[in-house]
Amino acid sequence: MPAKSMRRDTEGPLSPGDAVAASFSVEILTGRDAFLALKPEWDALFARAGLPQQLFQRHAFLRYWCDHYLPAGDRLCLVVGRESGRLVMLWPLERRRRLGLELVRLMGAPVAQFGDVLVEPGPRREHWLERGWEALRRYGIDLVELRLVRADAALAHCGRLALVAPVVSQEAPFADLALRVAPDGPSLAYPARDRSNYRRRLRRLAERGKIVFAHQEPGPQAGALAEQAVAMKRDALAQHGIVAPAVSNPRFGRFFAALAAEQSEDTGLRLSVVTCDDRPVGIDLSFDCKGRSFGHVIASDLAFEREGLGRVLIHHAFASARARGNAIFDLLAPADPYKREHADGAVPVRDFTVPLSWRGQLACDLALPQLRPTLKAIVKRLPAGWVQRFARSGS
Repeated sequence: MPAKSMRRDTEGPLSPGDAVAASFSVEILTGRDAFLALKPEWDALFARAGLPQQLFQRHAFLRYWCDHYLPAGDRLCLVVGRESGRLVMLWPLERRRRLGLELVRLMGAPVAQFGDVLVEPGPRREHWLERGWEALRRYGIDLVELRLVRADAALAHCGRLALVAPVVSQEAPFADLALRVAPDGPSLAYPARDRSNYRRRLRRLAERGKIVFAHQEPGPQAGALAEQAVAMKRDALAQHGIVAPAVSNPRFGRFFAALAAEQSEDTGLRLSVVTCDDRPVGIDLSFDCKGRSFGHVIASDLAFEREGLGRVLIHHAFASARARGNAIFDLLAPADPYKREHADGAVPVRDFTVPLSWRGQLACDLALPQLRPTLKAIVKRLPAGWVQRFARSGS
């Protein structure tokens, strides 16, 4: 689809302050061709201004998302801000129409675990962000959906979000690897009982066969392992009666398989593997970015559940991440109890729906507050057997 754009120029006479403002322009580009053409500038902006948790806004990550999740019709909507011609702000969005409303949401759902925009830091950052909001309003957008926005995100510096109540609030726990990892397993940060249980689990696993801890370089074998990890995760969720439509969708496994198989470009995806007699029984899929590792999929074979393989795998993932030079292991939202056992802190994460028109405001005031609780209540009432059948139907 050919790229289209909408440019807003500063109007009025140019005082010295206006001249500074006039050096900044906002453009909205649409279509995958425009997205691909931005790659060199996008990568350069991320290299100099990207935060570790913005790895889900990297061009490489979103290119694979386009391959597997971009809906028919290709409605990408990229808000591009330039200061004196240089790219300093980029909002990666997709446009959708729902209930008669024009809305945009951040690219990457449901595989992106944090949502944000890329913008250079500095005294004019909030001004640039406000210009982005205004560009979307002029473009005819009624609602902006922002999922999984961290308290330390670039968007957290935007004044508009302070005026909007979050739709969902949760936390993303993280582990300090220097505190959590010892040469022989869990460190003294864990209670003596936990360290003893770790050694006991290793002995029980050894009774099943030869246990090896390793990592897998990108390539076809890594792709197969990534898809196997997702299958393990899907089986475990179904076994415990947990509804996870994103993981159940076949695209989820294919997305990670494609990322893991990529050899020509570093996508940041890293695989840690536990094998029993050369058979993979535990696989961790984590993303490394600027000294931080993000544990996206940690999955183990259900046949090894009684031996506590899942808990052993977490420590292997920590040790592997630290060996790769990371200081922090982010366990992602939500803050499940098993994650808090390994956490040294947590970052607030919120979802927002921001209205940009009277129609969007009406939807926020009347429709949306009722819709989400209703859907959650329906899901909670589903029998466990239905959940398992739903998961199997998605495989």
